[in-house]
Amino acid sequence: MAEENIKVSPEVGTQEELDAIMKKYDRESNTRGFEGIPQVVVKYLLAIFSLFTIYMNLFATWGEQFRRPLFLGLVIIMVFVIYPAKRGVAKTNVIPWYDILLAAIGAGSYFYYVANNKSVIGRATRINQLEIVLGVIGIIILVECCRRVVGLPIIFVSAAFVVYAFASGLSLKKIVYNLFYTTSGVIGTPIGVCSTYIVLFIIFGAFLEATGISDFFIQCANCVAGSATGGPAKVSVISSALCGMVSGSSVGNTVTTGSITIPLMKKTGYPGEFAGAVEAASSTGGQIMPPIMGAAAFLMAEMVGVPYSVIAMVAILPAALYFLGVFLMVHFRAKKLGLKGIDRSQLPKAKEVFKKIYLLIPLVLLIYLICAGKTMSRSAIISTLVCIVVSFFNKEHRMTWNKFVTALETGAKNTLSIAVACGIAGIIAGVVTMTGMGQLFISAIVSVAHGQLLIALFLTMVTCIILGMGIPTTATYIIMATTCAPILTTGMGLNALCASMFVFYFGIVADITPPVALAAYAGSAIAKSDPMKTAVNATKLAIGAFIVPYIFCMNPAMLMIDTTPVEMTLIFITSIIGMTAISAAVEGYLLSNLNTVLRLLLAVAGLMTMYPGVTTDVVGIAIIAAVAVLQIVARRKKVDLGEE
Repeated sequence: MAEENIKVSPEVGTQEELDAIMKKYDRESNTRGFEGIPQVVVKYLLAIFSLFTIYMNLFATWGEQFRRPLFLGLVIIMVFVIYPAKRGVAKTNVIPWYDILLAAIGAGSYFYYVANNKSVIGRATRINQLEIVLGVIGIIILVECCRRVVGLPIIFVSAAFVVYAFASGLSLKKIVYNLFYTTSGVIGTPIGVCSTYIVLFIIFGAFLEATGISDFFIQCANCVAGSATGGPAKVSVISSALCGMVSGSSVGNTVTTGSITIPLMKKTGYPGEFAGAVEAASSTGGQIMPPIMGAAAFLMAEMVGVPYSVIAMVAILPAALYFLGVFLMVHFRAKKLGLKGIDRSQLPKAKEVFKKIYLLIPLVLLIYLICAGKTMSRSAIISTLVCIVVSFFNKEHRMTWNKFVTALETGAKNTLSIAVACGIAGIIAGVVTMTGMGQLFISAIVSVAHGQLLIALFLTMVTCIILGMGIPTTATYIIMATTCAPILTTGMGLNALCASMFVFYFGIVADITPPVALAAYAGSAIAKSDPMKTAVNATKLAIGAFIVPYIFCMNPAMLMIDTTPVEMTLIFITSIIGMTAISAAVEGYLLSNLNTVLRLLLAVAGLMTMYPGVTTDVVGIAIIAAVAVLQIVARRKKVDLGEE
């Protein structure tokens, strides 16, 4: 979400304080300061980079081993221009000589490959000494870029994989060749997808933000739920789901949207650790929200080998259940605490908000074009052009030349972290390919699981959460798809789409799962609450993300695999009932407070109802109905006795 569109609540602090929170928990926000002419130069440099990527995808006919290293070389230059070596020490309008040198050497390594790619490809593994040195330099400087933009966790993971490659007896020459000069390493599928699809969708997202759609989402959420019981928290769930889908950053969305929603939640009566958790859980859920899914949907389509439209379609029900769970727990907590909503006089008028419905045209068009068979690249570019047209209907957000350049600049800046992460993740994928390491993962977990899918899923979940800590969405999926998904597909015979969605979900929830719960910690900083308590609350709110993946792996019908429309309708209805029961069990409230026995009964019944199957559905619904009847009877007795 564009930070300039956010009205900072006085209860949170100044915009400077929010920027400080972003820089603490989101490395992408730790940029150099530029003023005057240097600021204009850097701005246009980034804008030109965005335009170049559009040209590269729309008109250029370059081979992959030409375009990928070229793209990565330009990314490295941009990183050293924008990101300082250390946090908070960069001088205004100053790029140190060593950063200029590193940018030149690092980009030069990739540009050498661009200029000599036919020769290198022709010689295959017979690369010379200079090319080995350039390969090592290119990888090391990419790692430094990752340290600045993304952080250390993914570097530690990739370093461990490289050490394993050496320990396996592979020579430096073979490792460098595979990781730097082939399309199974740094310039592998992740960078290919990033340079082809992801960058264009990021630019589209930047232009979509420029039309004021984030503010529109927040106003819509206020109209729908602002006056309801516990209204501000429900607004947070709805708006963060929509804004997070566009922004692609759990931490960024938590801070920007949270600057509005968290103070309102606290003012309504929610405890700080719960308010921060609601925003963190909702913003993190934006990464699993179709159609964009934090850009990972495009990688998933490439790696699983199914159309992007299929990925977006099957992700709808799991994402809906996730947000339903958060929404219901917010509702039950509000009922439990006796909280009210916002007075209608303080909310935007639905009639006025509806007038801006045209802002959705680019998003709807994007989905239509992709489903109609247009390439993802062209769909993104056409939808971006429509964003510009749509902006002219809104005087406040009308596209001017400066706003046009700013949107291109934002798109380029947001691309850098994903591109660098994709390059590093390519190292991990390359080592797995070279060494056959994936087979070791498969053998280890399958042997422990003894053929039991549930045990294999649990062990894979733990691995995903550990590997996903502190790593961006896109890189998280690449690592999970490379190391963990094969455990379930090859080792347990699970459907590839189910396995990919499973590992993706558990890689994402690392953002709110202690101990490295960056989104939850960012929410706690705004709420001024205990970080660990906020993370624990966020994990409870995200209970759907810990349950739904198990359900669709054990019964793929939830992902619309091998099922009929009638079966899908029943699954949808029973899943909603089941999620309601689980949410009530977690919060300890349905129609009134629940004791421990009733909470356990509801939890079991909810799980039974969410699992597709006639027998489990009937039994689960019967238990839920019985608990509801017991609560109704108990409430009536209290009324008769004058206790309510």
